[in-house]
This record gives sequence, C-alpha cells and structure tokens, in this order.
Amino acid sequence: MASLARSEPVAGRTARLAEQLTRLPPTSFFLVSAVFHYLGPSLAVLLFARVDVLGVAWLRIASAAAVFAVWRRPWRLGARLSAGQRRVLLALGGVLAAMNSLFYLAVDRLPLSTVGAVEFLGTVILAAAGVRNPRNLLALALAVGGVAALTDIRLAGEPLGFLFAFANCAAFMLYVVLGHRIANTPADRTAGGGTMSGIDQLGAAMFVAAVVATPLGIAGAVPAFLRPDWLLWGVGVGLCSSVIPYVTDQLAMARLPRATFALMLAILPATATGIGLVVLGQVPTGQDLLGIGLVIAGVALRQDPPASAFDQLPVHRKDSA
Repeated sequence: MASLARSEPVAGRTARLAEQLTRLPPTSFFLVSAVFHYLGPSLAVLLFARVDVLGVAWLRIASAAAVFAVWRRPWRLGARLSAGQRRVLLALGGVLAAMNSLFYLAVDRLPLSTVGAVEFLGTVILAAAGVRNPRNLLALALAVGGVAALTDIRLAGEPLGFLFAFANCAAFMLYVVLGHRIANTPADRTAGGGTMSGIDQLGAAMFVAAVVATPLGIAGAVPAFLRPDWLLWGVGVGLCSSVIPYVTDQLAMARLPRATFALMLAILPATATGIGLVVLGQVPTGQDLLGIGLVIAGVALRQDPPASAFDQLPVHRKDSA
C-alpha cells in the first residue's frame, strides 16, 4: 500500500505534465528542437580541444541516458513491451549510438552547416523511395545537387569527414523512421499509452545507446572525469544535444502530421548554418550557401509516403520491426 501511495502522486504529476504539454502548439516543440539540434553539437566542437571526439560523444550519450533514467525510469516498461517493440528499441539505441558518434567525427573535420546539409539528404531519399513521382524526383535532384556543391569544395581535403557525414546521414534516416514509430506506438497497448509514452521508450533506447557506445568512447572520456568543469560541459552537451531536441522531437512527431513534420525539417540545415556562424565562427562561402539552399529546397519540396509505407521501408531491411 505504501508503494501504491508513492506511485499515485508520480502518476498524477505525469498526467498533469502531459496535459500541459498538449496545450502547447506542436510547432513550438519543433522550433525548440531546431535550435538545440545544432546548438548542442556546436558546444561539443568547442570541447573537442580538451576531450577526444568519441569521448565527447560518450559523455553526450551517457549523460542523456542518466537524465532519462532519473526522470522517466524507462526500465518500468519491462513486460509491457511486445517482442517487436523491444527489437525497435534495441535498433533505435544502436542507431542513436552510431548517429551521435558519426556526427561528432564528421563535425570535427567539416563545418557544421555542411554536415547538417548532408544529414538531410537521407530524408529526401526516403521520400523518393516511398513515393516515386515527379515532385520527389525534383526534390531528390535538388538535394543531390546541393550536396554535390558542398562536397565539391572540400572532398579532396577531407574525404574521411565526408565518409562520416554520409554514414551519419544513413543513421539519421533510421532515426527518423524509428523515432516516428515509437512516437505513435503506445508502450502499453492495453492502457493506450499517452503523451509521455514515446519519451519513455526514447529513454530506454538511450540506455541501450549508452551501453553500445561505452566500449568505443569511455577511454576517451576519462580526462573529463579529472576535470569537473569539463565533465559538466559534457553533461551540458548531452542535455542540449540529446535530451531537449529528442524529447521535443517526440512531442512534435506525436502531434504533427508526417508531411508537416517533414516540411519543417527543411529549416534545420539553415539552423546549422546560423549556429555554426554565431558559435563557431564558421563563415559559409557563396558556394556553401548555394548548396545549403538547394538541400533546403529539396527537403521542403519532397512528399513523404503514407505512414505505413514510410515506416516499413528501412525497418524491414534492418529487421527491427
């Protein structure tokens, strides 16, 4: 009875929080995500001078997993998940670990705006693969042309950077698909889930990501444990990069039609350019701006397939459904 009494106030607070969140316009969540999606990585780039790149990636993932553990206690999902849902969460955790690490390896070598533009080529490819119409073919041509304009400038000097950027692009495609799936699939099908269901599943996936990332990143993160200011910096990167944007992504994905969310993604390469300029002093060239503009046009023009087809495209190939 005592445990029940303790759980009721928690459930009440969660319900009130969910109700308050539903009163906010869904676009507000996306706008918050748009700012923090690249603000966090820009702070990480500044930390690279002190901590190894993969160490910073591990700090980001591990600190986010710790925040979700304290806030949402994702292990409570346990038996409520079906075998298929567990496979999705395991796949999403692996994708998050790979995506975060590859992104940092890329931005250590390339401007933030370039990596951001390459990242969104994948969303256009997904749309064109799901719906082969003239609109999506034009969107794909614009996005490919934009990436070609960007890579033409630096490919010879940073081939490894672009290898990481395109690998991150592939991981981002999977993140969008799997993220939409957990945002719209209740963790407890009998209870109907709710606003916080996707966030609970995200917390579980982030714990998986921390486990996956530990073998590669923990050694590089050791210097941060000897400097409290660097450690707090790494925790701040995790909050800004993985907690705030991923939570607001879930809140937006759960309430925005897929086509609307896809259209709004077009502003993210521009956000990356602006933050790279203000925080990191990365001034884009005219050709950079042309390439980024073409990618934005391609992302804005694309037409996503229906939700069922969109979900199934890569998930079946990864056997994570």
